[in-house]
Amino acid sequence: MNIFDSIKKLFTKATGQPQEGEREGGLQPMEKFLIVGLGNIGPEYVGTRHNIGFRMVDALAASVNEDKGRQTEWEDRRYGFVTRISVKGRQLILLKPSTFMNLSGNAVRYWMQQEKIELPHLLVCVDDIGLPFGQLRMKPGGSDGGHNGLKHIAQVLGTQQYARLRFGLGNDFYSGQQVDYVLGQFPPEQEAVIPERTKETSAAIKTFCLAGIQMAMNQLNRKHGTGSN
Repeated sequence: MNIFDSIKKLFTKATGQPQEGEREGGLQPMEKFLIVGLGNIGPEYVGTRHNIGFRMVDALAASVNEDKGRQTEWEDRRYGFVTRISVKGRQLILLKPSTFMNLSGNAVRYWMQQEKIELPHLLVCVDDIGLPFGQLRMKPGGSDGGHNGLKHIAQVLGTQQYARLRFGLGNDFYSGQQVDYVLGQFPPEQEAVIPERTKETSAAIKTFCLAGIQMAMNQLNRKHGTGSN
């Protein structure tokens, strides 16, 4: 902590203003959640199917900040871009890893340790070629389904039992063309659907943080015909 942080801390304490991560009125700290959107950093990857995880957390941040009349500011921090939002007494740390997809676990582990996030408070937003385009599904854990980002997270954390929110890409590609497909752009007719879908994912993430994963799964998965578990 530098001298400016120390002065700020003393000022907020003296004036009764809540410090970062603390509820108003000086009550116990906010419950924290780490919401990770998977994708690849760089202009060549913007708008690609594989980066839909980034767009899910972007939409979540925008939905909260726009209601408060402010813009989202992402900080370039270690292992990724980070922003913070609060939702009804919960603090959400949103992370877009800058490690590239195959090393996503390094960013997840670092920020879980940095913010002291427990495993049940981790949610990973990710693309899924195993679901039809636009279909959404939340799960409390399970296999990586061949997704390299999920695979690395499981390797680093030592478990597959972490929550994930999947966004269906479909699998309209020939054998051997999977990489080109996920690194390709959405066609216009699919791009037009994404804003509505990311509204749904934002609502589901808020439910996950406020009411738990079971409630979030019941609401989202049943709507999309993917069951409640």
